[in-house]
Amino acid sequence: MKQNQPNFCNQLNRREFIKDIGGGFAALGLTGMLAQDGFFASKAIAKAPNFVNPLAPKAPPLDGFFASKAIAKVPDFVNPLAPKAPPLPAKAKSVIFLFMYGGPSHMDTFDYKPELYPLDGKTIQVKTFGRGGHRNESRVVGPKWKFKQYGQCGKHVSDLFPNIGECVDDIAFLHSMTADSPIHGSAMLMMNSGNLLSGHPSIGSWVNYGLGSVNENLPGFMVMLDKMGGPISGAKNWSSGYMPASYQGTVLRSQGTPILDLKNAKGIAGAEQRTLLDHLRMMNEGHLSSRYDNTNLSARVASYELAYKMQSSAPEAVDLDKESTRIKELYGIDGSRTEDFGRKCLLARRMVERGVRFIQVYSGGHHNDANWDAHGDLVKNHELHAGNTDKPIAGLLKDLKQRGLLDETLVVWGGEFGRQPTAEYKEGTGRDHNAYGFTMWMAGGGIKGGVSVGATDELGSMAVDDKFHVRRLHATILNQLGLDPNNLSFFHGGLDKSLVGVEGAEPIKQIIS
Repeated sequence: MKQNQPNFCNQLNRREFIKDIGGGFAALGLTGMLAQDGFFASKAIAKAPNFVNPLAPKAPPLDGFFASKAIAKVPDFVNPLAPKAPPLPAKAKSVIFLFMYGGPSHMDTFDYKPELYPLDGKTIQVKTFGRGGHRNESRVVGPKWKFKQYGQCGKHVSDLFPNIGECVDDIAFLHSMTADSPIHGSAMLMMNSGNLLSGHPSIGSWVNYGLGSVNENLPGFMVMLDKMGGPISGAKNWSSGYMPASYQGTVLRSQGTPILDLKNAKGIAGAEQRTLLDHLRMMNEGHLSSRYDNTNLSARVASYELAYKMQSSAPEAVDLDKESTRIKELYGIDGSRTEDFGRKCLLARRMVERGVRFIQVYSGGHHNDANWDAHGDLVKNHELHAGNTDKPIAGLLKDLKQRGLLDETLVVWGGEFGRQPTAEYKEGTGRDHNAYGFTMWMAGGGIKGGVSVGATDELGSMAVDDKFHVRRLHATILNQLGLDPNNLSFFHGGLDKSLVGVEGAEPIKQIIS
């Protein structure tokens, strides 16, 4: 008995120390020593209660750490990502945003401008605004690809996208998009969060805040980056801003370890990890009980639980070996140039099937020709990125449709802005940025197919008919998910803030079925 007593006292002191410091990451440093002393196997320690909702009635405080019989059953912790019923009738359950980072040229892809071809090389009067500043006169760069009509709707599509051309009867094209900035960093933030400045929640965060996630074993908002690297502004593009961190995006890798830093620390068994998390939850609940408005702590507790569940769920979700050869070929997963983006598109479909609300897939990363930012050789740039993405995107649309998922999955395609019809430099085919008018498209999720709305002028330099600001796109996405874009708000800094801003925005009704 005397031999066991020092060890027991040692355990007791360490437990009291953990209690005093309030849990959190400081407690993790003691895990190894506690395991050696038999802390996790000790019969004196009762199973910890579930984490309590800070707004639920509390059991009387405990007098001792080991007073297991005095512990009353407490309510389960309410997961902030638990599914919520949409307040309005919903057409879509999930969103897949295919982000063409860098800004694809609309007059070379989906906005057919026959008047531009004969003007190639001529200097004309046209107002433009890009990274080179304001100009009133520039040299025209004619479209470098031919256009062909597709589908029953007869939509003109560039030779860059023959596979997407086969899907036009399921797509609604928005030819008059506008944004507030022609500079990548701020334009990316505008497209992703509705604001030119950082610190605001991204649209994926708003969706998860409003609806939660059907699958509580996976993040409700996932992001897949291009193998070339991440976009400018980095994680700000999928940040939860002033919202709790539970709503931020989680980066998912299409090969190798799906989510970094997810495995157990070396030497910690699953049962020991579960016991540790239970005790951390109990201590954090005590700390949170007097700080009910500390959303960061609540989010951290939820993230512990989500990470624990993802250890078993994430590997299965990204296991493409379970997909048939026919499906892999549909997405272009065949060892060719389409392999990488094809894997991401197939993963996006698998995430939708598992209840993930918002998936964002990036084409292009880093700088210059590593993305769609064609300042130099337009043909080299766009043939690279369109060639990498055309078949996988078409495969995604066809696969969703054949599985009956397209009706409840909203697919969005586009970049942060478009490009100018004129050259940026004295020589060459490079085009500068253009936020005055550009093209995006949407499919599925209650969106009409085979329609084109809005228009730019005959050169494609600016929107002239039915101008749609980025916030109109955001309002349409929220509306299709059953959320009121003008009433979905989060109280911060003394204000009820929303994705569409104080001005509000209406959905684009012309494309809603």
